[in-house]
Amino acid sequence: MTSLLAFRLDEWRCALPLMTVERSYRAVAITPLPGAPAKIMGIVNVHGVVHPVIDLRHCFGLPTRPLSPADHLIIGRTWRRSVALVVNSVEGVFDCAQADIAAAETILPDMEYVSGILRLKDGMVLIHDLDRFLSLDEETLLDQALET
Repeated sequence: MTSLLAFRLDEWRCALPLMTVERSYRAVAITPLPGAPAKIMGIVNVHGVVHPVIDLRHCFGLPTRPLSPADHLIIGRTWRRSVALVVNSVEGVFDCAQADIAAAETILPDMEYVSGILRLKDGMVLIHDLDRFLSLDEETLLDQALET
């Protein structure tokens, strides 16, 4: 069994492997981070820890919109750092069999941030891999921006 945290990004139903998720919070003000990659909205300080905020809307080519008090931040862990993702809402945790998850390349070959797709009776869930959201070059730019 695989545990997933489900969330919404506009009309898309998405999920992250629960083992990569630290917590979710109501959205808070994001501080801009000059020199960061375009997909980084800025940073947030959560309990004394600074997290870069990845703009999923930018990653998926969705129109930008202002942060809403109803939005949520999901704090997750990549292989290098903790990051925050802005999402419309968090739906909760659910379990599924690994065998029910199709490889993304077989269905959506151009969706580089999606690692798998789960088909449910009421639609599909796009499963994301946090490590795919930032390239090595973007990680380097982010490190430089955080240092200044």
